[in-house]
Amino acid sequence: MNKQKIVRPEESQPAHALWFDRKKYVTINFVVQKPKDVQVDIQPEKMILCCKNDTDDVIYNELHFYDKVQINDSRETVRERTINVLLRKMKPDVAWPRLQKDPAKASWINVDFDNWRDWEHEEDEGKAEYDQYIDMIQEMASGNKGAAPDMGDLSDSD
Repeated sequence: MNKQKIVRPEESQPAHALWFDRKKYVTINFVVQKPKDVQVDIQPEKMILCCKNDTDDVIYNELHFYDKVQINDSRETVRERTINVLLRKMKPDVAWPRLQKDPAKASWINVDFDNWRDWEHEEDEGKAEYDQYIDMIQEMASGNKGAAPDMGDLSDSD
């Protein structure tokens, strides 16, 4: 699979990007109205997006990831108003505090707060709920809340 190298056009503008972090993936939605001639090059440490929008403006985004991604399990989907990029993290369960390696925030990148979750503490909270449930079950069993109900009337025989 030999992809053509994407060269930055002389006249271009970046697409606005919304991103969010999950345990195994990072998702980026590039906002482009009716994208066409879409080229996406995902590499382990960076990605390049080049396309045209509905008014034939040339869109070009290049970003260097906060951490490495698995290129074989990363993909893009072109939609009516967005280009969705799903990046599989090389190190799952490690939160990305930002999308890019450079701590300086690019003006065209924002966090997608509608889809953002603080997933780092989810497992712990789930374990606490589970422990609480187990304690309740054990308490009910040891408390012997009366004799087991008679279920004789539930038999099939008449």
